[in-house]
Amino acid sequence: MGRQYETGCKGVSCKMSKYAICVFDWDGTLVNSERHIVDSLTYAASKLSLPPLSYDEKKNIIGLSMQKALEALYPSLSPAGIEQMRSYYGEYFFSVPQDASTLFDGVVETLTILKDSGVKLAVATGKSRQGLDKALVSTRLKAFFDIERCADETKSKPDPLMLSEIARYYKADPASMLMVGDTEFDLEMARNYRMDSVGVSYGVHAVQRLALHKPIAIIDCMTELTVHVGLK
Repeated sequence: MGRQYETGCKGVSCKMSKYAICVFDWDGTLVNSERHIVDSLTYAASKLSLPPLSYDEKKNIIGLSMQKALEALYPSLSPAGIEQMRSYYGEYFFSVPQDASTLFDGVVETLTILKDSGVKLAVATGKSRQGLDKALVSTRLKAFFDIERCADETKSKPDPLMLSEIARYYKADPASMLMVGDTEFDLEMARNYRMDSVGVSYGVHAVQRLALHKPIAIIDCMTELTVHVGLK
C-alpha cells in the first residue's frame, strides 16, 4: 500500500493522499471507446479481406500496442500487411473524433479533485501518440496531465517501461505511484513495476481477470477512486 503524501489543497484543511502520482490508462478507463475500437478493427480487416473475428476476440486486445494487437489477432499477417491495417484502422478511427461525451461518468470530477489536491496525473496507454494527442484535445482532458507515455514511443504493456519513464520524469519511486486501468495488461504492468493498482469494472476485461493481478481495489465508477487514494 502506498505511503501518505502531503498534498496541496484549497481551503482551510489539507488532506493526505496515499499516493503522490496517479497514472491512468486511456481507452476503457477514462474514455468509452470499446465499440469504436472494435469497429475500426473490423473496417481495417474488411479492407484487407481478412477472416472475420468475433467481437470478443477484437475487444480482448484493447490496451496493447497496435503492433502487438494485430500480431495477436492475425499472426500470419506480414509486416506490410500490418502497416496497411494500421492505416485503414486510423482512417476509420479518426473519422469519428472522441469528445467529452465519450468520457465515463465521474472522470472530470475525479481528475479535478485529484489535481486540486496536489496529486500528479499521468497517462500510460496503448494508443499511438497521434491518437492520444488528438483525444486529449477533443475530450478537453489535456490540462490535467503532466506526462503521457504511448505504446509507439516506448514498450507495450505489460512491460513496465512506460511506468519507469513516468517515474523518472517525476523522480519518484514505485511506492508513491498508483496505476488505474481496465485491463489485465494495465494491472500486470503495475505489478511488474511493483506498484499498486486499481482496476475499473466497467471497461474491457472482466473483474475476475483484473483480480488475478492483485489490485488494491476494483471500482465500479471513477468517483470511487478518491476513497482509495485517501482523499475522501
